[in-house]
Amino acid sequence: MKKNLFTVLSMLAIFALVLTACATPTTEAPKPTAVPPTAAPAATAMPKPTEAPKPTEAPKPVGIKGEVTLWHAYSTGSAEEATLGKIVAAVKTKNPDLKLNVLQVPFDKIFDKYKTEVASGAGPDMFVAPNDDLGNLARGKLILDVSKQLDGKLGDFAPNSVDGMKVDGKLYGIPESAKAVALYYNKSLIDKAPTTTDELLAAVKGGKSLNLFIGAYHDYGFFGSFGGKLLDDSQKCVLDTTGGADAMQYLLDLKKAGAALEADYGKFETPFRQGKVAMMVNGPWALGDYKKDLGDKLGVVSMPTGAKGKASPFNGIDGFYVNPNVKNVDVVVATALQLVSKESSQMYTDGAGHVPIRKDVTSADPLVAAFAKASADGFPRPQSKEFGNYWEPFGNMFTKVLEGKATPADGVKEACGLMNKANGK
Repeated sequence: MKKNLFTVLSMLAIFALVLTACATPTTEAPKPTAVPPTAAPAATAMPKPTEAPKPTEAPKPVGIKGEVTLWHAYSTGSAEEATLGKIVAAVKTKNPDLKLNVLQVPFDKIFDKYKTEVASGAGPDMFVAPNDDLGNLARGKLILDVSKQLDGKLGDFAPNSVDGMKVDGKLYGIPESAKAVALYYNKSLIDKAPTTTDELLAAVKGGKSLNLFIGAYHDYGFFGSFGGKLLDDSQKCVLDTTGGADAMQYLLDLKKAGAALEADYGKFETPFRQGKVAMMVNGPWALGDYKKDLGDKLGVVSMPTGAKGKASPFNGIDGFYVNPNVKNVDVVVATALQLVSKESSQMYTDGAGHVPIRKDVTSADPLVAAFAKASADGFPRPQSKEFGNYWEPFGNMFTKVLEGKATPADGVKEACGLMNKANGK
């Protein structure tokens, strides 16, 4: 029994081994391809916190920095003086670091006072005035050549205004406005303004009042109406042979007919401003005041044309001139340029009636337009050495002739002779 049980167990064991052998494959199953592990993405760096902006510093003042002293000769209380005050205030506002000092000097004293102070090493940094004596000031080294400082900065100005600031090709000033005298008239006292010398004389003979200021500047324009010519091509005075005496006789005829010829500016001007005089010859510097005085009654036309030509009033250019003693030349010139900027020039035109010489400044005022025409038709004031000797002999001539102390022919001949002698002609 035990033998049989052993035999059965043995057979079962053999059978199990056979089954195991059959279940084992003869070829190894290929190992699975190893899949490379995917690298975990690098952690995105957290952005650094934005730094708080530093507080902005207060802007530093810009513009011109320094101190400048300006002299002017505008009449006290006039529209010109008031307008300059507004312009100066505007320039100061734009340039908080600029100290701009302004002093008024009477016109009949400003040139002499300036020359005296500059000769002693003093004087203002700059002054504004007509180019009456520009040539002599430049040749006397009493004003500074500012050609270098103005290079490329006057492109907006009319060429003739720039030329009016030149002596021997060099720039000695910054142009501000054009000035030529014309005939003012009161529309309530005269129906139509005379445009010829005959019409003017007839109007005065007919009772229309006329005031004229005695002087070599105001009355010069009458010479052109009678064919007068001051200098020939050699710069010799020839007015005594070209109509000068005829022009002076005409002024005497006006006086005889009833015109008032005054040597005192106040006596000459005041009656017209009060509406008591029909006509007067004066410049655009007074336009702002006369408009306030007379309003719509005010009219302006060019000086009368004569049988031998148009009137030839001096076409002067007002400008700013720099003292040769200054140390801060660039500051002074920069200040002057702001005083004649587009904004400043428009203020001069609108407030004081100045004739603009900038191409970008205009006026719709017919009175300003009339002065612009007078300037365009006028005689550009020469700056030659020879012309510099015109003022004294002819200033005396007008006084002598119009006060009856010399005949027209003798007076003009003497003045021309003195001028030519001074010029070595």
